[in-house]
Amino acid sequence: MNSPRPLHPNQIDWSALERLRAAFLAGSAGLNDYWQSEQDLASYDATFAQRIGWKWDYVLLELQRRGWQPPAGDWLDWGCGSGIASRALLDLFGGPPGTKLWVHDRSARATGFALQRAQAKYAGLEAGSGIPQEPALTLLSHVLTELSPEQTELLLSQVVTRSTTVIWVEPGTYEASYALIAVRERLRAHFNVVAPCTHPHGCGMLTAGNEPHWCHHFATPPPEVFTDGDWARFARLVGVDLRALPVSFLVLDRRAAPPLPAGATRVLGRPRVYKGFARLLGCAEAGVSEYELSKRRLPDEFRRIRKDEGDPLQRWQVEGNQITEVESLSFAQPPQV
Repeated sequence: MNSPRPLHPNQIDWSALERLRAAFLAGSAGLNDYWQSEQDLASYDATFAQRIGWKWDYVLLELQRRGWQPPAGDWLDWGCGSGIASRALLDLFGGPPGTKLWVHDRSARATGFALQRAQAKYAGLEAGSGIPQEPALTLLSHVLTELSPEQTELLLSQVVTRSTTVIWVEPGTYEASYALIAVRERLRAHFNVVAPCTHPHGCGMLTAGNEPHWCHHFATPPPEVFTDGDWARFARLVGVDLRALPVSFLVLDRRAAPPLPAGATRVLGRPRVYKGFARLLGCAEAGVSEYELSKRRLPDEFRRIRKDEGDPLQRWQVEGNQITEVESLSFAQPPQV
């Protein structure tokens, strides 16, 4: 798990962070290798990468809850940056016997940094740089905004389609969501769709009338960041909201996907809370639709929603567009601790 690390402000190059964020926001980060020094990577790894790591924690904890386990073999962290994605995976699942971590990035400085951090943290980890011919597991993290359509096509044809399992995490923007939906629709005939979906069929978000919506979710930062003055300084200087961690993700696996309980529904985005009711966007096998939950009928669930503590994986009983009963999903295989 990616617990927040002390920032040690005197060791962070704040001007480098501002330069990096400007490139990310402008969409120009994909034009050049933006890592100008080892200090760039160290500063990024202590700040921006930690926030990405908390998104990975959100995704991986859901996979663990569903009873999913990573395959042994060659693990590829493609576009690794500082290597936060592969470290999040190793933190939660460890490395099964026979696992080797591969890191790949257009920047030799980044691959060297990611390898050093991984091998320093996990004693005995076998690791190297490059792209294995047929990865057992490929991790992709925040890469779509830096790839041209031609580069994305090469990634899909030369890496993704050769992999056994793919975990793909992107910012929870409208554009990133629909880009991942396009990947899902293209590849679902060749992979089992594990998450975030509740079914293997066509994406309900593509149904007419759902154009204003997108498939995104919200990770939760560790509570310590909200009482840490250095994290507050980071948020002010680079203009980020520490509370907001929107994420879109896609998990594909050639192995059989752990089954979901019948009637599974996923809550998308954040419910909209009004005085006496909440509106929830639910994704189920029947499609993506908006429903209302009444405070009077379901006061405990309404209270959880208002406190942003609702379970994103649920089973509902509905009458028309009204939710009449709610239960959190339980799984045949309990989460590992």
